[in-house]
Amino acid sequence: MNAEPVVDLRHRWPFDVTLERDAYVRRLLERYRRTPTVAGYVRASDRQLAAQLYQRGVPLALVEAALTLAATRRLFRDPQAPPLPPVRSLHYFLPVLDELLRDPPDPDYIRLLDWKLAHLDQYASWIRRPTP
Repeated sequence: MNAEPVVDLRHRWPFDVTLERDAYVRRLLERYRRTPTVAGYVRASDRQLAAQLYQRGVPLALVEAALTLAATRRLFRDPQAPPLPPVRSLHYFLPVLDELLRDPPDPDYIRLLDWKLAHLDQYASWIRRPTP
């Protein structure tokens, strides 16, 4: 069995030890459900993955950063590229989360991306929304 790399993220992405497992899972799944490019529903496998991320001690803020980064990449891509279908599983975001675990982003950069996602109407001519 391969051991997962241990990365100390406490200086930039602290794990909130006061957050109970159920609250972590609930907040993560609500954030996932509201993420642009996501189909908008939660499956049992998504709940299971959220609980596993909690048990691994992955900071909620870092998982949210992965959702933000992946959604931004999907939306702000070449407008000539074929449309992408909506994301239907939290598992889709694992490669981006692994990327951020290896090389954590600057939280200010993620805040900028969150702002862009919150103001999508200003970028409507630049983005391709997923097809239903």
